[in-house]
Amino acid sequence: MLKVAYSPIYHVTLPEGHRFPMAKYELLPMQLVHEGILDEDCFFEPTVLDEPTILLTHTPDYVTRMLTLTLSEREIREIGFPIHEAFVRRTRAIAQGTIQGALYAMQYGCAMNAAGGTHHAFAYKGGGFCLFNDVAIAANYLLHSNIVKKILIVDLDVHQGDGTAQIFENQPLVFTFSMHGEKNYPFRKQKSDLDIGLPDACDDATFLTTLQAHLPRLIQTVQPDLVFYLAGVDVLETDKLGRLSLSQDGCRQRDKYVFEQCKLNRIPVVAAMAGGYSERISDIVNAHVNTYKMALEVFF
Repeated sequence: MLKVAYSPIYHVTLPEGHRFPMAKYELLPMQLVHEGILDEDCFFEPTVLDEPTILLTHTPDYVTRMLTLTLSEREIREIGFPIHEAFVRRTRAIAQGTIQGALYAMQYGCAMNAAGGTHHAFAYKGGGFCLFNDVAIAANYLLHSNIVKKILIVDLDVHQGDGTAQIFENQPLVFTFSMHGEKNYPFRKQKSDLDIGLPDACDDATFLTTLQAHLPRLIQTVQPDLVFYLAGVDVLETDKLGRLSLSQDGCRQRDKYVFEQCKLNRIPVVAAMAGGYSERISDIVNAHVNTYKMALEVFF
């Protein structure tokens, strides 16, 4: 069974004028059920993550100021929207969903989070719509609990996973791989274990050929016990912030290839949805739905 983290807590209303696409977090599960791709039994509702687990990844000072809503104006501007208690609860629930998703992936082969992929959160600060780094939190939890010994993070969102790179820069048990738009945000990149910068207007063929040239070798070299996959759909040609030119089918083939490589090598994978900012919400939701279709096709 494909298990999917989803909670009403994921829904937060932002003030007028903020462009973060919150609607997709409600529409995606509804569409999956409407199309008969998943039924209600596939979804599980994560609790709000406890503070000690957050502190395995984020600094005490940052966590305290986030939980007490005392970030500076500059820090809030860097995140990109106002911070309030409901949004902090949301990001804690998402991180718990990624942890539980990882445990389900180890049981079933694959699991999903209907949100997540908050890869711009550093250990000591937020950024780029990200408060806490859910994948980093889940990876550190699994390592701290001795559940796994080696992790591979495959980040195919259009933006470099700069926060993830910073968090794991001195952690040999986590290999960070980011394939992203070279000229896109963040304009000051961090150093992942492997960074592949793609040119503007990169098309399906170039993207897939590049991924195929690196992912199998990485899996063989790293020999991970678990893969975290950030399946951002901001690689689409229709994306307002992406600058790449993938089609819906190219994005679907990308997802299928990642899942196939994990299945071939018997490595459990948990996928987070990450970014997506196309003008039409249907383009975002359809691309995310395809990720679920590919997970089901490959693993179930």
